[in-house]
Amino acid sequence: MSKNMFSSISVATLLAAGSLLGQTPAFEVASIKPSEPITPAMVASGKLHAGMKIDGKRVDIGNFGMMQLICKAYDVKTYQVSGPSWLQGAGLAGQRFDIVANLPEGATKEQIPQMLQALLAERFKLAIHRDSKDQAIYAMVVGKGPLKIKESGAPPAAPGGEAPNPAVTGSSSVSVSQTKTGAVVSDGTGKTQKMIPSPDGKSMRFEISGATLAELAEGLTPMADHPIVDMTGLTGKYDVTLEISMQDLMNAARAAGAAVPAAPAADPSKPAEAASDPGGSLFTAIQSLGLKLEPRKSPMTFIVVDHVEKMPTEN
Repeated sequence: MSKNMFSSISVATLLAAGSLLGQTPAFEVASIKPSEPITPAMVASGKLHAGMKIDGKRVDIGNFGMMQLICKAYDVKTYQVSGPSWLQGAGLAGQRFDIVANLPEGATKEQIPQMLQALLAERFKLAIHRDSKDQAIYAMVVGKGPLKIKESGAPPAAPGGEAPNPAVTGSSSVSVSQTKTGAVVSDGTGKTQKMIPSPDGKSMRFEISGATLAELAEGLTPMADHPIVDMTGLTGKYDVTLEISMQDLMNAARAAGAAVPAAPAADPSKPAEAASDPGGSLFTAIQSLGLKLEPRKSPMTFIVVDHVEKMPTEN
């Protein structure tokens, strides 16, 4: 994952907590600085600072791009945000930020998204409006065959008996550990994802544990030409195993801004592989779970970014 190198900038701002009825709540103190580029050494040493962690009155956001910050603040998916071309195309290669903020006295975790909205408006001059329209989607529904997913067991309890990082506001703390065959990504909420490349390097096996089907649909959306929306009606957390072609994964990474070389041109004298069919590998993988994707139109609310700065204002 490549990122532009920025000199470290440490800034802080004091935002008054709303004391008047109806006033937008704000963080008591917040600092914003560009994230350090993620390196293999950082991952191997366990020093990856990514995700959002809430510890008492302290909110710690690590390695979030502007798109992620907007999605977290307004509780929307990336495909529900439109704005400047740099915002849409920055992806993995764009500037990312570390934010540490304190909750004001009497504030609740449920108010964090509103406080993040205020912070983005104050420091990045974010201005938005909402819009609604019908959107072409893929509805993920239960197929005719048997389901080949199973409900996950309860995640291990943290010290003190509490579940790790209750996801009241989407709190998570990402960690990556290397294995002999691949890597395991954990988000600190009990959801893990093991990635194992095939021996021939043409596909990647994903073994996902503790994920909702809504999370699965969101995770697979970058590999489809329309958003994938969970409409199965299944609300549990599941263990899921599926295999995705490396070509589909590289296309998704390239679209997200990662520095991935372009795929070689296809040889017209040779028959096309299944993976070259748009969505072919993805559709097959989902069908292998006893699910299927159906093209539909669905009303959707969008966040339209009218203005946003690339870097925060100084204190």
